[in-house]
Amino acid sequence: MSNAAHRLLWTVLALLLVAAGAVGSAVGLGWLPGGGAPLLGDGPVAWWQAGTPWTALAVAAGGVLLALLGQRLLAAGLRVPGRLTGTLTHPGDGGGRTRVATEVLTGTLERDLLRAPGVRRARVLLTGPVTRPDVWVEVGLDPSAGLGAARAQVDAAVRRFAATLGCRPGHLDVTAVVDETSR
Repeated sequence: MSNAAHRLLWTVLALLLVAAGAVGSAVGLGWLPGGGAPLLGDGPVAWWQAGTPWTALAVAAGGVLLALLGQRLLAAGLRVPGRLTGTLTHPGDGGGRTRVATEVLTGTLERDLLRAPGVRRARVLLTGPVTRPDVWVEVGLDPSAGLGAARAQVDAAVRRFAATLGCRPGHLDVTAVVDETSR
């Protein structure tokens, strides 16, 4: 059912219950004709009194069933279409698995290294276990680039890479080569 259909259903149900309550109150207060007469005839009253211990239990069981059905109807009415429910919405224990190709990871670190001033080319290789990979980095530096600044840039890029992956490299090997070929 759509949201509009649920709103219409609840509106009609609410109006019926309000009308029944208003009629019952008006009869009880004597505002309607026949206010002194009982609402139930002699047949239903005799039937109720004949099954005295079980009739109350049957009405209670019926009330519980109606309450459960009403709860289901209310839950269906409050459900938002398109919203994920169930285990996907819970944060979980973080123990899932995500597969990412090594080329994607090395490519991101290479692009990050190439943004550093003075770095002309970068090559990255990952080996070893997933939890603590060995990272091999080779950077080609401009001859005019300062080694201290280049080292700081490479260190920052590797730290960002490790923070993104959520693990520290088991071994980090950085080779800096002065790249004079593009002069």
